[in-house]
Amino acid sequence: MVNIISMQDIRYLNLFGKITKVNTKLCFRYNEYIVFIVPERLLQKAMGKNRENIKKINEILKKKIKIIAFPRKAEDIKNFVELLTRPINFREIKVGDKEVVISANTPNKAMLIGRNKKRLFELQRIIEVLFRKELKII
Repeated sequence: MVNIISMQDIRYLNLFGKITKVNTKLCFRYNEYIVFIVPERLLQKAMGKNRENIKKINEILKKKIKIIAFPRKAEDIKNFVELLTRPINFREIKVGDKEVVISANTPNKAMLIGRNKKRLFELQRIIEVLFRKELKII
């Protein structure tokens, strides 16, 4: 699947780079958040001292943002999904060769899927584009 970046995303990336002095090519929207993906070694620099960079970007964009480290191995994919979907809790997240399986109880599953399956489709697209894996929720 080809990941198409919009002009608005380019504007977000440029603003992020100017404020944080960290260049990234990955940003997307999930659950009313704008999520920026940075290398793990640059995570603290991107957030800034006392999270000042996050606050500054929030003020300018008038939107909530998250900054998450890009995962390198399967255990990191679990942490990535947990950070992305926070505050939703899961029973278990399994990362296989071709799929990511999330087990959750009924209220958390409903929050994860969202109204008209909006969050589910967003999360499926993110997992497919970033990791080339299929998402399943049980």
